[in-house]
Amino acid sequence: MTMNETTARPLAARYVERIFAARVYDVAIESPLDFAPALSIRTANRVFLKREDLQPIFSFKLRGAYNKISRLPAEALARGVICSSAGNHAQGVALAAHKHNCRAVVVMPITTPPIKVRAVEALGGEVILTGDTYDDASAHAEILAVREELTVVHPFSDPDVIAGQGTIALELSRQLAQAPDAVFVPVGGGGLIGGIGALMKHIYPGVKVIGVEPFESPSMHEALRHGGPVRLDHVGIFADGVAVRRVSEETYRLAREVVDEIILVDTDEICAAIKDIFEDSRVIMEPAGALGVAGLKRYLEQHEFCDRVFVAINSGANMNFDRLRHISERAEIGEHREALFAVEIPERPGAFRAFCETVGTRNITEFNYRYSDQENAKIFVGVGLRDGRREAAALIAALEAAGYRVLDLTENELAKIHVRHMVGGRVASLADEVLYRFEFPERPGALLKFLSAIGDRWNISLFHYRNYGSDYGRVLAGVQIPAADTAEFAHHLEGLGYAHCDETRNPAYQLFLGAAS
Repeated sequence: MTMNETTARPLAARYVERIFAARVYDVAIESPLDFAPALSIRTANRVFLKREDLQPIFSFKLRGAYNKISRLPAEALARGVICSSAGNHAQGVALAAHKHNCRAVVVMPITTPPIKVRAVEALGGEVILTGDTYDDASAHAEILAVREELTVVHPFSDPDVIAGQGTIALELSRQLAQAPDAVFVPVGGGGLIGGIGALMKHIYPGVKVIGVEPFESPSMHEALRHGGPVRLDHVGIFADGVAVRRVSEETYRLAREVVDEIILVDTDEICAAIKDIFEDSRVIMEPAGALGVAGLKRYLEQHEFCDRVFVAINSGANMNFDRLRHISERAEIGEHREALFAVEIPERPGAFRAFCETVGTRNITEFNYRYSDQENAKIFVGVGLRDGRREAAALIAALEAAGYRVLDLTENELAKIHVRHMVGGRVASLADEVLYRFEFPERPGALLKFLSAIGDRWNISLFHYRNYGSDYGRVLAGVQIPAADTAEFAHHLEGLGYAHCDETRNPAYQLFLGAAS
């Protein structure tokens, strides 16, 4: 079957045949299906985790890569293969090629962390670093493929790759004692859910196949909503393993047949899912690898199910160690066990004690304060919760009844990434400041490029950067821009090419960092 093959049979039915014939076990293991006791107790259902994190490269990606490469003719193997990837697919291609004594060229962005580059090289891959983004690497790989007559191993838009990923569902059919009610699958380009969904629907027609994507990378969600693939203007970087701007026509058509629903989750929910999986397995998932559990939890919050069977695909565990600080910081919020507030209290002795008495026996997890004026103090406070959102609402009501002005910042991304680390008092004489969040590629020269784009015409009045172990850094910058210069500054930002967001009207900024009135 080619990508353009047409037939009267549904696309999913043709993939079933390919999945049964797929070759993956020269490199892959039949990953365990583990019962998750803590998650099961918490959700009042029976939750199972499909442990693709236990594969030799700690990800499912080797299945599709090996199935593709194992089916290449001898002359193609002799010339070699090529792929573009910043992570798990690169390792899968390198391992599969090594097993076939085949040259593997892997094009990766310059921003790729050294640990991932070394992992690919250790498997025999020839690494070429180019560009800041996956799109840059992909474009260069296409040029090299033509120039050197290399076979492209696409991460998701290839029938053999999709069929290889679908072998996960074959294993589930052997490991499950009964048909599951739903299977939750991380979605990036759509190859994994396409393969799993085709076979699950064939064996268990009544099973729900539910995809999970981050709110900031909803490529399949938008494709299904619009009736075809659409290119996202921007994708988030936290769950980098699924940061795909556009699904392919093939994966879209397959998903349209086999996917029942796409659930979107936020960063905090992903962090909470990483913690949940760790507590049940003592293994730390990468953010994309924990999407299945994050989606499962959101789904069960919306439906009152009891004693049903659910499966979440743990798709990968290639985590950069230095990201753990950020994940730990956000997990409590994702579990609704912590709330963040801005509270105005009187600027007088004993006010903090009175505030804590109103909070009661709840744990104060964070308290940030800097003197601002003689009348009122604005504090940034974190409070531990035992009863989630209901307790947070009750606490807000109690504080307001006691006369405090309260602003809930629990869902405010600016507050969680930057402001909580910057509370230090507002500036009395500061004119024309605008505030932007940026995503900087983690590479030498990125800051200089930013400063060059700003030029020497405008003053940078605020700057905060914190490394979260990702390929991209997150920067908060205040710049003094007179109204007459607004259009010219916008032109500079477009030339910069970094993803950015205007936060000038964000209440967390105005309360804690903006110019004092």
